[in-house]
Amino acid sequence: MMLVLLSFAAFIFLAFFFNRKQRSQLPPGPIGFPVIGHLHLLGPLIHHSFRDLSFRYGPLFYLNLGSVPCVVASTPELAKEFLKTQEQTFPCRVSSLAIKHLTYNASFAFAPYGPYWKFIKKWTSFELLGNRVINQFAPIRIKEVNHFLQILYSKSKVGDSVNVSEELMKLSNNVISQMVWSVRSSGTDGQISRSVVRDVTQMFGQFNISDFVWFCRNLDLQGFRKRFEETRARYDMWVEKHVTAREQVRNQKRINGVQEHEAKDFLDLILDLMEDDTAEIKLTRDNVKALILDFFTAGTDTTAILLEWALSELINHPTVLEKAREEINKVVGNSRIVQECDTPNLPYIQSIIKETFRLHPPIPMVSRTSVQECKVFGYRIPANTLLFVNIWSIGRDPKYWDNPLQFQPERFLQYSNNEAGLSSPTDVRGQHFQLLPFGTGRRICPGIPLAMQELHMTLAATIQCFDLKVINPSGVKTNGNDVLDMTERPGLATPRAHELVCIPVARMHQVLDQLCVENSYICQDV
Repeated sequence: MMLVLLSFAAFIFLAFFFNRKQRSQLPPGPIGFPVIGHLHLLGPLIHHSFRDLSFRYGPLFYLNLGSVPCVVASTPELAKEFLKTQEQTFPCRVSSLAIKHLTYNASFAFAPYGPYWKFIKKWTSFELLGNRVINQFAPIRIKEVNHFLQILYSKSKVGDSVNVSEELMKLSNNVISQMVWSVRSSGTDGQISRSVVRDVTQMFGQFNISDFVWFCRNLDLQGFRKRFEETRARYDMWVEKHVTAREQVRNQKRINGVQEHEAKDFLDLILDLMEDDTAEIKLTRDNVKALILDFFTAGTDTTAILLEWALSELINHPTVLEKAREEINKVVGNSRIVQECDTPNLPYIQSIIKETFRLHPPIPMVSRTSVQECKVFGYRIPANTLLFVNIWSIGRDPKYWDNPLQFQPERFLQYSNNEAGLSSPTDVRGQHFQLLPFGTGRRICPGIPLAMQELHMTLAATIQCFDLKVINPSGVKTNGNDVLDMTERPGLATPRAHELVCIPVARMHQVLDQLCVENSYICQDV
């Protein structure tokens, strides 16, 4: 009996010693609770919680989110190590029950690194998001920006307020909708589209305890399962209507022997691929619906959110706003509205967009999952560990940015001998690890060129044509002036907690009147 007890005690001691040794090789971190680990340390804005923990435990720390191991990195050096040097170890984006269900477990954006992902990445980069295609859809972007300006102008004439956040969402959603299936998202169809996109991005970013505590996997303690099942049902009905209608048109054209002469939209290209028996990868119906959801979620919410933050910062910083207008007036003048072809000559506008990305990245964290164990800066990172690179925190770190909490677009300008402002080489395309709003490496967002075209022109045209008088800023007083509240709303994307509602005041009446004359068919829809 004594031998048995001694053997048991020795086993307990060795297990404790082994676990302690294993734990000592991991990055530092707080002491967790049984079962939930460190879930109790996370607030609604998880990137804020991770930033606060990094103050105590350092730029690389370890957590157990329930039964799931996790590391959080908060410096450019660590971002480069994890996302570039160790890219093969962390090739997959983090998934969840909500993501798998809402995307039919067939998404390109969240697909594991493998043949399907490689094929779709190459195909989308060339067929859907290459320079040729982006230029092909330039008239759509121009038309939708004009439509947005006309809405603001119609409100300015009668002194009415406008929900700028909502109108920016409509603008970006209409651009994507016409690229995907050549139809504007108007009426009930548009309401469904925008509500689904907003619900999906919010649920993608929320922490569901069923994803992290193993014995809760089949329980719906927070009601998430009910929500994402309802959202997918709404999306499925909506997308099936559009896909089925397009298939009927395509079949009728085949029966009638009609030859295609017009440029194809995304849906036609996706259906062509699905029907191609010689394709390297055979798409299923679920792949088609998941790809369409990928395009809508990636191209609608994030673009609108970034513009919303940029306009809010300009309202709070009138000196920056005036400097931006001086640049536009110098390059474009006041007899026409700024166009996409003007934006390469507007380095200050480019710097405003970069500075907004630094302070308010629409997706505040880059997330990955490890497929094997590795060592990073001497620490052991186990296989199947979740990685969060807190790009929001990096963008506010005084070690890498002067006056990091100040909105200063000038930090992205460089000057030649004649003091003409030039755009800084620091860019958002994944090569500068202190600024990674689109990610980096092989899983960088392929839609960067499209997003940058839309962002620069929309921001420049808006501030060129209008002053925005804020209604109920919900902020504080600075030097007697109202300052917008810049609180964030939680989710995968982080819009302002309070929607931006303004009374637009027109600055270029004659030009805007001419715009309405030239686009009377749009004005009738305002």
